[in-house]
Amino acid sequence: MDSQPSLIEQSFNNRYSSWVRDALDDLPDNFTITDPSISGHPIVFASRGFLKMSGYSREEVIGRNGRVFQGPRTNRRSVMEIREAIREERTIEVNLLNYKKDGTPFWLLFRMSPVFCKEDGKVTHFVAVQVPLVSKKHRRNNGVSFSEDAGSGLREIVFGSCRREVCSDSLLDLDRVLALDSDNRGLEIEESCEASDLEKQRAAIASNNVLSVLIHYSESTGRAVCGKRCSLPGTGFISSSLHISLGRIKQSFVLTDPHLPDMPIVYASDAFLKLTGYDKHEVLGHNCRFLNGVDTDAATLNQITESIRTERACTVRILNYRKDKSSFWNFLHMSPIRNASGKIAYFVSVQVEEGSKNQDRHGLSLEMWQLSAVGAIKVALRSLSMCAGPSKS
Repeated sequence: MDSQPSLIEQSFNNRYSSWVRDALDDLPDNFTITDPSISGHPIVFASRGFLKMSGYSREEVIGRNGRVFQGPRTNRRSVMEIREAIREERTIEVNLLNYKKDGTPFWLLFRMSPVFCKEDGKVTHFVAVQVPLVSKKHRRNNGVSFSEDAGSGLREIVFGSCRREVCSDSLLDLDRVLALDSDNRGLEIEESCEASDLEKQRAAIASNNVLSVLIHYSESTGRAVCGKRCSLPGTGFISSSLHISLGRIKQSFVLTDPHLPDMPIVYASDAFLKLTGYDKHEVLGHNCRFLNGVDTDAATLNQITESIRTERACTVRILNYRKDKSSFWNFLHMSPIRNASGKIAYFVSVQVEEGSKNQDRHGLSLEMWQLSAVGAIKVALRSLSMCAGPSKS
């Protein structure tokens, strides 16, 4: 927990120039920015408009997950749609019932969009814009015409609620809110609220304005961001969510993509980098053959090639070379990983150095140790629905 504040600081400081917070604060819209690479996917920035709308202070919001604004009548289906959009790293727009700090529920149009690293295509942040909504009845009663200018009509009615009765006398109990978050049954509300075309347009414009600020203040740091995935050709793509899940697996392994030219590595574990001495940028996008050297057995390489061709697992003992040119005997297990339709999505290669004294296999045999890594990787891939992407079909 002690490292969480520093991670949140670094979330902005490492990618944007020091003026980015002031520029974002100058925007009039209600929005938050979250970082999916930090445990708990916390808010790392909240606009002044959002704080005024919700009644929270910045200190009460930064470092918290957006679920704290949900309550008893927040639709569980909408929450699940947002979660799915985060996993798939795509834009989503839903009508959502949230709660202010004083317990008052209010309707909003929630538009969330990913921000991508321009260099490698990974998601760096999500921008979530919130546009307060007003029921049709409330609009009629207040004489608001939505053919009027967006800025005037919507600024006059900021906190309109779509419910006739609203309030709670005290703050929502946080533990109760978190418990409800795991309940997928869905709680219906008496009256829903639909966003108008004007409100949808306003949300899109606000989202683009935030993205423009982030793009501008990222360019001077050399770590530019963009609104669309801009991964380098031939390097493949592994989502931020999947990176986090795979990072929990401590064995040495790589994922290779057979659908890309020359079957490059698209993920390399920290243990693999430590074993071979290479940095991540020297590995990603390259075929595994860089581990081979003058004394690597050609017959063993042919065995690996044949297992790839026939889409079967294989286990071999092969002489490989580190970055410093020192050699080591590698007990290599390679296995295909299939998607939900049964087609090959990736190949995983698990490495164990012969005679290594630094690896505790928890009493497992070498074969079971490698198979446990393959199993954990399969679970991570399938649970995050990453194996069924268009490039894998």
